[in-house]
Amino acid sequence: MTAPKVLHIHFGKEGGAERFFVNLAKAFDRRGVEQRFAIRPNRSWDGEIAPLGPVIRNDYRYLSLSRFWLEWKLRQTCRTWQPDAILAWMPRAARAIPDWPDAVKLTRLGDYPQHLNHFRRCDALVANTPDIITHCEGLGWERPGLVISNFARPVTPVAVDRALHDTPEDAFLIAAAGRFVNRKGLDLAIRAAARIEGAYLWLIGDGKERTTLEALAAEAGIADRTRFIGWVDEPIHHLASADAVAFPSRHEPLGNVILDAWQAGVPVVSTRAEGPDWFLRPEVDGIMVEIDDLDGLTAGLQRLKDNPDLRARFGAAGQARLAGMFSEDAIVDAYLAAFRGELHG
Repeated sequence: MTAPKVLHIHFGKEGGAERFFVNLAKAFDRRGVEQRFAIRPNRSWDGEIAPLGPVIRNDYRYLSLSRFWLEWKLRQTCRTWQPDAILAWMPRAARAIPDWPDAVKLTRLGDYPQHLNHFRRCDALVANTPDIITHCEGLGWERPGLVISNFARPVTPVAVDRALHDTPEDAFLIAAAGRFVNRKGLDLAIRAAARIEGAYLWLIGDGKERTTLEALAAEAGIADRTRFIGWVDEPIHHLASADAVAFPSRHEPLGNVILDAWQAGVPVVSTRAEGPDWFLRPEVDGIMVEIDDLDGLTAGLQRLKDNPDLRARFGAAGQARLAGMFSEDAIVDAYLAAFRGELHG
């Protein structure tokens, strides 16, 4: 097999996982991989996927009649196009994998599933950290489990002009990014930034807790130095404007924001969430603190504020770690091997 044909099934919405899906699809395209897609309609990233191959758009609500149309459409695609591999993204998509014997059937996991019910048609599971595979084995998974992680988007970071967000050039700027939900710990980023004299905070993203976070910024006395940036196509450019990136997640299977920060050469203070605890080396690539440790997060950010040389050292080390552990070529090679049926690498 020189250039495989891959059918993707992805029903995610918006966020870091979806950005990586687009990254990977574009990387496959650069390798000559033929691709087709089944995704939700009206995704902000639809326009980036559409040039790469035909797209089926469906919400895949399990109790909806449209589910049967989609399942029929996927089976028809397999019969007429004959993919070499079918790659579902997360458990919901795995339910829709067609029973097509001539394709390697994989589900890519970026989080911890609660059960294995949706994976009955899978030949293997692919996870972006070893701990997710270990978790699945604990649930009873006995078929192959592959660890293939993420790579940073191949974008040259260009720092956003701070003046666009009314932020002084000489201020110590902290950035944090992600969905505004409890597991991302952005409340800790606000409380920590409020304790650091003169610090500004950019929160990149959005979500159901935005109103709560805005109220917290006011309560903590940092509302006038906090900027709610919203979702942006390339968060790396906003991260590149910062002096430090706070990554205070309470639960994080990987941590794409850290990879983007490293690509931008910006030092990170991270909690010991599952993903970062696997790949970030404390005091080598950045600073690590315990989950929900507000004092530790504040102290780490304060260290970076007080020590420009430390910021430069951690920033350079992060770039080196990214190049050595999360290169696009290595990760695409691993997927291509899986598509060839090499499921024990």
